[in-house]
Amino acid sequence: MNFTELGLDTRLLEGIDAMGYETATPVQEQVIQPILEGKDIIASAQTGTGKTAAFLLPVVNKIITEPHDAHLINAVIIVPTRELAVQIAQTMEGLSYFTDVSCIAVYGGGDGTSFTTEKKALSSGVDMVVCTPGRMIAHLNMGYVKMQAVKYLILDEADRMLDMGFHDDIMKIISFLPKKRQNLLFSATMPMKMREMARKILHQPLEINIAVSKPPEQIVQEAFIVYEPQKIPLVKHILSSKDFQSVIVFCSKKMNVKQLSSELKRARFSIEEIHSDLEQDKREQVLLDFRNKKLKILVATDILSRGIDIEDIDLVINYDVPNDGEDYIHRIGRTARAASEGTAYTFVSEKEQQKFAQIEELLGHAVTKAQVPQQFGETPAYNPRKPRSSGGGGGRHPGGGGGRHQGGGGKQGPQRSGPKRH
Repeated sequence: MNFTELGLDTRLLEGIDAMGYETATPVQEQVIQPILEGKDIIASAQTGTGKTAAFLLPVVNKIITEPHDAHLINAVIIVPTRELAVQIAQTMEGLSYFTDVSCIAVYGGGDGTSFTTEKKALSSGVDMVVCTPGRMIAHLNMGYVKMQAVKYLILDEADRMLDMGFHDDIMKIISFLPKKRQNLLFSATMPMKMREMARKILHQPLEINIAVSKPPEQIVQEAFIVYEPQKIPLVKHILSSKDFQSVIVFCSKKMNVKQLSSELKRARFSIEEIHSDLEQDKREQVLLDFRNKKLKILVATDILSRGIDIEDIDLVINYDVPNDGEDYIHRIGRTARAASEGTAYTFVSEKEQQKFAQIEELLGHAVTKAQVPQQFGETPAYNPRKPRSSGGGGGRHPGGGGGRHQGGGGKQGPQRSGPKRH
């Protein structure tokens, strides 16, 4: 469906056109019209389905076409992380370029200047506020936030916020809002606790399910069965085998991020790390450099696995096996965005085999086991169901069998004509 068929204001269509978007994604087709009609929405939609534009476009459309007070807050978007808050605000800036709708991202981790800027906007009025729960409550507790005219409440990645323990914070923020408002809840999964919260917040919601608990088919998935000490040399080998333009390596622990980053920098790769120990301005600069291709390799914790929209990733490497299937899908979903192809490699040590087998169970199929090059020596057998002795696997085993390894990433697909997937 073309955006011109969705009944959006011409000023928004100009912004959409300027950003090169033409065709709406399925989630946009299904939710934009009901939101324009004023309905509450509960949508199950994963990162990469285009959900950010799906709620921004109709809400901005309503703000510019219906009476509202520019000196008060009109819409509140609550998100789990500062990175997602910044990204939504940036998307908003592009989509609303030809309108006079104002927006501010409110999140912790900055300096005193950013808090002062936020305070000024929240007290003098801003059309849209994109916030993390803790920072917003810090402002609300000071009594100057003008919430009395809020017409739209959006919870993005609501399941993630509940997992992070934000339920009470979310409910506290909502207690400051007018009872009469439109509510939009987006979540990758719909566990029982999510539905319980939705019952408290939403009014006769329309339920939409776009989520797919499987990675896109165009992602080439392979696993390397290795001993833990083989992981760093194997990363170096893969990164040296081809001139990748854009790679994310995910680690489960900050310690692993720092150790791997140090080794890759010593080997003179174009690489930076990103994790919660970094100052916010440094994290934002690293992300900007990576988006702009000034930086080729990003080594990151799961802080980047959800909600961060970066196009054209050649390769995702899971240096550690993710904790569960959902995290695996979110991580490898950084590649094969916007209908392009991509490659995802996962390094599976002996201790991680059981965990990886559970991920394969969720996927409904075994992931191809790629061959570890012979120069790395003996590797463990892939046998996740049997308890392992401390000595490890048996004999020379080329990476768990089968599979192929060319050391390369996926081919880049054609440029998408649809909206950027947020």
